[in-house]
Amino acid sequence: MDLRILAVAALPLCLPLAHAQENQSTELDKVVVSSTRSEMKLEDAPQVVTVINREELERQLARTSDTSQILSNLLPAFSPGRQKLSGAGETFRGRSPLFLIDGIPQSNPLRDAGRDGHTIDLSMVERIEVIHGANAIHGLGATGGIINFITRRPSADQTRQSITTQVTTSVNEPNRETSGYKLDYQISAARDNVDVLLGLSFEDQGVYVDAEERIVGVDNTQGDLMDSQAVDVFLKMGYWFSDHQNLVFSLNRYQVESNMNYVSVTGDRDQGVPTGSVEGNPVGKAPRNNVLTTSLSYRDDAFYGFNLSAQLYRQDFEGRFGAVTSGTFQDPDIAPVGSLFDQSQTASEKLGAKVSLSNAELLDGTLKITTGLDLLQDTTEQSLVLTGRSWVPETSFNNYAPFVQAEYRPDASLIVHAGVRHEYAELDVDPFQTLASANAVNVGGGKPDFQETLLNAGLVYKVTPWLSAFANYAQGFGMPDVGRVLRGINQPDQDVDEFLDLQPILTDNQELGLRVARNGIDFELSYYRSDSDLGARLQNIDGFYFVRRERTDISGVEVALAAPVNDAHKLNASYSYISGKYDSDADGSLDARLDGANIPPNRMLLGWQAQWSDRLSTVMQISHAFDRSFDNPELEFDGYSLLDLSASYLLPVGRASLALSNALNEDYFSYYSQSAQINDDRNFTGRGRTLSASYSLDF
Repeated sequence: MDLRILAVAALPLCLPLAHAQENQSTELDKVVVSSTRSEMKLEDAPQVVTVINREELERQLARTSDTSQILSNLLPAFSPGRQKLSGAGETFRGRSPLFLIDGIPQSNPLRDAGRDGHTIDLSMVERIEVIHGANAIHGLGATGGIINFITRRPSADQTRQSITTQVTTSVNEPNRETSGYKLDYQISAARDNVDVLLGLSFEDQGVYVDAEERIVGVDNTQGDLMDSQAVDVFLKMGYWFSDHQNLVFSLNRYQVESNMNYVSVTGDRDQGVPTGSVEGNPVGKAPRNNVLTTSLSYRDDAFYGFNLSAQLYRQDFEGRFGAVTSGTFQDPDIAPVGSLFDQSQTASEKLGAKVSLSNAELLDGTLKITTGLDLLQDTTEQSLVLTGRSWVPETSFNNYAPFVQAEYRPDASLIVHAGVRHEYAELDVDPFQTLASANAVNVGGGKPDFQETLLNAGLVYKVTPWLSAFANYAQGFGMPDVGRVLRGINQPDQDVDEFLDLQPILTDNQELGLRVARNGIDFELSYYRSDSDLGARLQNIDGFYFVRRERTDISGVEVALAAPVNDAHKLNASYSYISGKYDSDADGSLDARLDGANIPPNRMLLGWQAQWSDRLSTVMQISHAFDRSFDNPELEFDGYSLLDLSASYLLPVGRASLALSNALNEDYFSYYSQSAQINDDRNFTGRGRTLSASYSLDF
């Protein structure tokens, strides 16, 4: 893409700045990003950082509870949501993001089940901090960026309660089966030195209907959000030793499970016939996510001149998939080939600790140093539920990583960032035997270990009080999907210690950009490049993904603008351009284009927020995904546009909201179905025009 064309296209967006008064906007100045580990102001970040606040979350939750859909609505570099429980193929800047809850990793890189975006109900979340691009701030897994869900806090001085009810139904085919409902309740209280927050959420979703009044195909194998129930229990308790020292315990138990009332009907991709659904009872146990995240955090902002932060955490994850007669599961010693049903279940247990010390008063307040140590033990396996076989052997990942980050301000116009993190990691895999479909070969176990020193450096230069430029270089550290690699071994005499595909993924991310914050107008433009000598491209073979270790190179441009028309109206626009290639024949040349399982389309998002009175507000948002071509002509993507509308009215008691998703009833096939795989069983259309009505009360 010619950057001159982009600059010309962006010029009209900047024109209002030429007539603005020369007073700097203070909005960025107020936002502190905790996910950077050094509590950096948003305007001081040397790379693109997005903070999705509670107000924006509530606007999105008025339309959908689907985390992937909400992220897609707000982040153009995030893949269009699949509207399924599985997020496989949903990438951020063309690579995998690391999902966190209060800094606790939710992603499962040893056996990526694609379910890490659905581990908490967003009613429990105060804001989402998004760091764009590879970095090693939180260690393993952030090759595409960090998406950190910061949970809500108890009220400081009084008891408060809130309740929200919501009903959602298809406008095209409104009935009991297509309708769903959601109930959220929270109570927060504080007394003396103790504060407590309890949150409860329950949701029952009906079936989805597309623009042609057809029931959308249910994904009985990967898992689905339609025809499902979700429950979340959230607890946060804090004890304040003083105004600068506290201890916080938090617990989040989340489960989403299929109701198992519908079965998939195979479509015809060549003829444009979508996968559908009919009433029926699928074989096996219900696909689900079952996640428990707990942590104990301690903070002291006056620890011998330092800010001390320490956290112990545990995450137990279980992701179960549906039963199929896949050729991968067949074993003639158990049943005749083609008749054996089985289903897999991924289980992961993480134990970890994070400790950091920070001092911002060094060298007369010009130098801030943050140092710390991260510890992680991740034990993961994937079993076959119905036959009791092991598909992926129990694999343990032990990791420790000391780090140092520095922020230096030699004068008022320049901020220099630099850091180093040393990763030591060891895998522990016992000897195992692969499935019969992989020739039942015996694989020698082993304990391969890796050491990597990761660097980052960046700067922010404030050209004027309202204009700044930034540049950043950061390395990200990740593992290939070890489970996919191990279960795909089909040649004898393999040994884990010598298996090349278990080498870590090192991603280099370079970024250049500029920011304008003037008279309420925020504008940001960035160019980035992300490359890896040994990447982890996903390749679909017979409905299952395998990891291909190849050199990959991704580059892109992001543009974002927020501008007030007046005190009551605000416009937003953002755009993401991205391209990616890989070395398909190991000759050192980037000769092939990444497909939709690995890279999102180019996208534009437009929004209009209006406050018509003290009581009435409206939101309009448009999402457009541009056409994209791939090397395989059968994966040609036909882009589409979605319009969402919502209105909120403050009643004498409580607040009522109405939202219309896909208001123009666009008939489209999902990005994943068009561009990630050629599969009649997953030729899914997107959801048609949908109405949501909600009522909330704070008391």
